[in-house]
Amino acid sequence: MERLEAAARAGFRAVEYMAPYPYDAREIAAVLKTNGLTQALFNLPAGDWDQGERGLACLPGREAEFRDGVARAIEYAHALGCERVNCLAGRRPDTVDPATARRTMVANLRHAAAECKREGIRLVTEPINHFDIPGYFVNRTAEALSIMDEVGSDNLFLQYDVYHAQRMEGELGATLSAQIGRIGHIQIADNPGRHEPGTGEINYDWVLRHIDALGYDGWVGCEYRPQTNTEAGLGWMSRYR
Repeated sequence: MERLEAAARAGFRAVEYMAPYPYDAREIAAVLKTNGLTQALFNLPAGDWDQGERGLACLPGREAEFRDGVARAIEYAHALGCERVNCLAGRRPDTVDPATARRTMVANLRHAAAECKREGIRLVTEPINHFDIPGYFVNRTAEALSIMDEVGSDNLFLQYDVYHAQRMEGELGATLSAQIGRIGHIQIADNPGRHEPGTGEINYDWVLRHIDALGYDGWVGCEYRPQTNTEAGLGWMSRYR
């Protein structure tokens, strides 16, 4: 709760985080309201995080747990006024072949997209680089888009994390241009180190102008590890205000 208050003091108008579920939704909602914050995004329940799980969508045999998680996420989204939730693919176990993992994920996404659409909530899904999360099932933009095409829902969008994309494929500007109509949320961090923009190789002056020029009107989440602390690490934002 202190982090929400700190975000507001730092000038943010919205917040995102991995999961609200350890907290009472009414308590979170009250802190958001008091601090004038919008809940921009959170993830569907991702399994046992402490045991290394990073999502359930590609895991056969866990479909009932996944569906329960969708219902729980929708309850929290309504309570927090959140208009989009992210579905993590998860790590593919060595005992599960890629085709089975894909079929499972497609079926789970169809269910989640339909349930979220019924409740007025957008569903996004995110490719994540295999350096930070070894074994993660969906690593590249093209993989995510192919799965989205197979799902065939008009309520399933790409979560485009610039850092993950840079590590796996580059081509940031071209991909943003080609896929902006399918992107439902954007996240940023620099590379290497996953620190704040301006600390690494990504030309964020250009990237952020490009995102604006494409007409993107959603939130951009700062999903990075500050080199010092959050407040001290916000200097990079001053030139964009």
